Amino acid sequence: MVPMGDSDLFWEFSMVLVTAACLLAISVVMVGTVLLLRRFVWQPSITFGREMSAHIIAANGLAVGDARSGIRRIAFLIPLTAFVGLALVLAWGMTRDPGTLPSALIGKPVPEFRLPPVKGRALGLASADLNGEVSLVNVFASWCTACREEHPVFMHLNAMGVVPIHGLNYKDQPDDAERWLNTMGDPYTRTGADVSGRVAIDWGVYGVPETFVITKDARIAYKHIGAVTPKVLDDTILPLIRKLRSQ
Repeated sequence: MVPMGDSDLFWEFSMVLVTAACLLAISVVMVGTVLLLRRFVWQPSITFGREMSAHIIAANGLAVGDARSGIRRIAFLIPLTAFVGLALVLAWGMTRDPGTLPSALIGKPVPEFRLPPVKGRALGLASADLNGEVSLVNVFASWCTACREEHPVFMHLNAMGVVPIHGLNYKDQPDDAERWLNTMGDPYTRTGADVSGRVAIDWGVYGVPETFVITKDARIAYKHIGAVTPKVLDDTILPLIRKLRSQ
């Protein structure tokens, strides 16, 4: 299979840095908010209030200093607790594979659509073309960096003749799409030009690239978000294709 590049590692590292920066910014804002609350809300504004508070605290056997110390602890623990909670939630989210996010269309028929061919191609793509055999639909664009990364995988898959691959060209300029396929190679059996992006919306596309496994009766069996790597192809997509064909 085609070897993977280093971009996935770079992307994950970038996401970690962005997440850390966001957590730091959130914690700073929360600390500032607590300090403002202490300054304008919690702190007594008149001497009478302070004397009454001191009298009440003394009557209950507590020192004023202890009360203030308790408020400081609370003011410190609130942003700290929020920071830890957010860190745990984001850390859990980052352990999930974004390529396996659930789709509401899994198990449902493909949306009704009809697209003209990409410039320079003879065959467009329509929902009726997805009936009768297991196939892949790959959402791509010439301006998509990750599409360039996964393209050799589809070229290799097409050369193997394992499964028909159809392309859904998303929000692309006709000349750019034609040039990209002529330069990179065209692994697609049919290629539909979704210039407006409306068909991709009906498919529930988050962004490019995305790849769908389609059943013989034109239902969506699987959706992969992001670049298809050799590992994803070997571990997930090809076994699913074999399983669908045997049914």
